[in-house]
Amino acid sequence: MDISRRLRSTGTVLAAAALLISGCTSEDSGAPSGTNRGAEAGPPASLKRYYEQKLDWHACDATGFECATLRAPLDYGRPDAADDLKLAVSRKKATERGKRIGSLMINPGGPGGSAIGYLHGYAGVGYPAPVRARYDMVAMDPRGVARSTPVECLTDRQMDAYTRTDQTPDNGAEVDRLVAAFKDFAGGCERRSGGLLGHVSTVEAARDMDVLRAALGDEKLTYVGASYGTFLGATYADLYPDRVGRLVLDGAMDPSLPAERVNRDQTAGFQTAFTAFAEDCAKQDGCPLGTGGPAAAATRLAAFFGRLDRAPVPTGDRGRDLVESLATTGVIAAMYDESSWPQLRSALRAAMDGDGAPLLQLADLYYERKDGKYANLMYANSAVNCLDLPPSFRTPGEVKRALPAFRKASPAFGEGLAWASMNCAAWPVRPTGTPHALQAKGAAPILVVGTTRDPATPYRWAKALAAQLDSGTLLTYDGDGHTAYGRGSDCVDTAINTYLLKGTSPPSGKRCA
Repeated sequence: MDISRRLRSTGTVLAAAALLISGCTSEDSGAPSGTNRGAEAGPPASLKRYYEQKLDWHACDATGFECATLRAPLDYGRPDAADDLKLAVSRKKATERGKRIGSLMINPGGPGGSAIGYLHGYAGVGYPAPVRARYDMVAMDPRGVARSTPVECLTDRQMDAYTRTDQTPDNGAEVDRLVAAFKDFAGGCERRSGGLLGHVSTVEAARDMDVLRAALGDEKLTYVGASYGTFLGATYADLYPDRVGRLVLDGAMDPSLPAERVNRDQTAGFQTAFTAFAEDCAKQDGCPLGTGGPAAAATRLAAFFGRLDRAPVPTGDRGRDLVESLATTGVIAAMYDESSWPQLRSALRAAMDGDGAPLLQLADLYYERKDGKYANLMYANSAVNCLDLPPSFRTPGEVKRALPAFRKASPAFGEGLAWASMNCAAWPVRPTGTPHALQAKGAAPILVVGTTRDPATPYRWAKALAAQLDSGTLLTYDGDGHTAYGRGSDCVDTAINTYLLKGTSPPSGKRCA
């Protein structure tokens, strides 16, 4: 199957672990309070050993890449109170060493996406050659993610059951089962991950990035972050404005929004993408959603989901029939990139004819399930999001009151995504973040990129972040899909490459197609 562009940017995942984008932090995370670390002459004495560490590079399993381990304190507020975290780092050296600019750190989003997996699988070989020639391409899996002391929550069999949970409950008993599933998920994370859960905030991950910047020998951070990676990058800039070099924030988040608004906006974004898909589908032979227009297509899709709720479709995978929740996830997965639309048409047609395997395959790719085993993407996603912001909803009653707004935002997905937004209600660790604008006063120019019909990070978020940042410049891609860099627009790629290689931002308000 081919949703490779979706994998290039591990977009903001929502279906099973509802998206809750964080604001900044409290002192519980050891974050600076009332002062910018970047304004200091150097790190505090308690952190000096981290900033002065030397990375021991060695060959990776991936040909052409080097790997190392970065030490960071579990708790920046009490660096001597616990064992250090070991954070995995990888790089591919610039191909033109004599013209090397420095290091280019990358993050594909999530939260929970493996930056190292993204580097090895795409960025280290697929980023524009002039950029790879001048920069060491560097990635670090954030704390709690993949190779960096990963958050763990459920067994693979338990996760299979969790992803099948009905997220459109029709009665009180089904509501109770959904609430119990969220509680069991949170309890599994607490049992398996313990004290780590209180120290995987975005602010702490941004502080880890500054330690890595120092260990790499760079005076300034040069960075490309996609999706949630834009929030991570903007958080870094707000903490260390005078250490900002060239920052590209592609598929931007708006950190000023509360969790419920974030989830509702993203729900509307998926509906926008579905409308574009339905319009394209109607032009193709044998569209499984008919040719009556987007509204009729949404009605037909909802009816199909309803049939699956009553009678799942076999997939050939024992014990894993296609239920409504998995089908919804499969459809959402294909919304991230228009190149996936032919797959989705085929998968929907097959499922409507009684074969759920192709749509289940899309859901499995979204969840990073392979050969019956799950990566920790969804566990890290919940752990970061539930720490970064208070939950959207704490009770079923709150969800029910919000259902009309979510259904209005998306007739196709609104109900399920509203209920999914309650996933942090039972989280065992209190949130440390609150929503507020990130300004990064005094930072060098920062390039914010937004796609007009982005399903996961609505375009309005990019406009908002660019306006919040003291030195933000907005680059607009008039197109479909999630994020813009490296997705086929020469205009976008040229503007970003020029910024990275020469430090020249595009004109304010520049639009690309």
